[in-house]
Formats: sequence, C-alpha cells, structure tokens
Amino acid sequence: MYIRIPKSLKVKRIVNYTPQELKNFETKIAKNYNDALIKGPIHLSHGNEKQLIKIFKYIDKNDWVFSSWRNHYHALLHGVNPNLIKKFIFEGKSMSVSSKNPNFFSSSIVTGILPIALGVAKSNTLKKNKRAVWCFVGDMTAETGIFNEVYKYSKNFKLKMNFIVEDNNLSTNTPTHKAWNKSKYFDHKKYPDVIYYRYKNIYPHHGTGKWVLF
Repeated sequence: MYIRIPKSLKVKRIVNYTPQELKNFETKIAKNYNDALIKGPIHLSHGNEKQLIKIFKYIDKNDWVFSSWRNHYHALLHGVNPNLIKKFIFEGKSMSVSSKNPNFFSSSIVTGILPIALGVAKSNTLKKNKRAVWCFVGDMTAETGIFNEVYKYSKNFKLKMNFIVEDNNLSTNTPTHKAWNKSKYFDHKKYPDVIYYRYKNIYPHHGTGKWVLF
C-alpha cells in the first residue's frame, strides 16, 4: 500500500468502515448493475480501501468533501447514509452523489469540483468558518491547468483546502503518463502538501466489464 500523508495533518476521528465492508457495498452494486437493475453508468472502486480509510481519519465529520464520478467510497467514509447513496445510484445518478449532512458534493465533470471546492474554501475563510475542504482528484485531473491554478490560489491565500491525488495511472483507458509523455506517476514532489496514493482497480473505467459499453 503506497500512500503519502503530510506530517502536519492530525488524526481527527475513528472511521467506522472496514476494507471488506467497503468492498461488499461495491460488490452488491456491481451485481445490481449486472442484473440490469441500474439504468445509468456506474464507476466502482476496488483496491484503495486501506488508503482511503487512513485518509478519512484526518477528515473531520463537519468538513466539506468533494469527489468525482468514482465517489461511493468517499461518500460512505464521510458518513453519507448508504441508503441515500443507493438512491442516487438506482436513479442513474451514481456520478453525482451529494449530501447536505454531512457536507459532500461530487461531479462527473473532469475538474468540475475544483473551482466549486475553492469557492467553498474561500467562503469559509471570509466567514471565519473553521471547516476544511478536502478535494479528491485522479492523476489525470491533477495534470490539468485548473488543478494547478486552484492549488496555487488556495495556498497563496492560505485557505483551509486539502488535495488528495488518487493515482491509478489511467485517464479512462489511456495511461496518464503516455497522454502527457511524462514519468509514469504523478510528481508529488512539486506539491509537497498534497496527499497522494497509488492503487490498481479491478473494475474498468465504468461498468463492471460484463456489458458491452458504447
């Protein structure tokens, strides 16, 4: 398990999920999808349970968490009701699970959460709200200009915003390092306070690998 967490972060809570419980949730969703009970696309996780459980120990239950299309684990670990997550999934909204309590927002748009998360972090600072913002992005998103701009702005203005790069070295089905003609993995040395981990998913970009996708 490769994971890099800055030493400045402090543990804030106990996580109530085990790796197997997270896997069981996704396995059931995969079965429902294969049984044609879910009409919309799904993006399943596997292989990053231990890393995420460790990361969420540093995230306060009152903080904001922003995620992308592969958000089930993040939502569960932040305390979103599993039944609400399933409701989104069965309504074809797996890629946009959101909640007001706890504060959780996700988007299927690449880099879509970054400016929104930045706005929330800026608002928290102006209102002197101590809630932090946590932004989960993939390794391809971390190569974009928007990521660099949002990261730079948040650091220059000392906003309470944390970035987590989840690196499976893939952008859909294309190896990220080939798309950018770069070294194989995200260069986290350029972003010393970014939480970073690598993993390999058994599921394809979306779906379960059992259906023909167009």
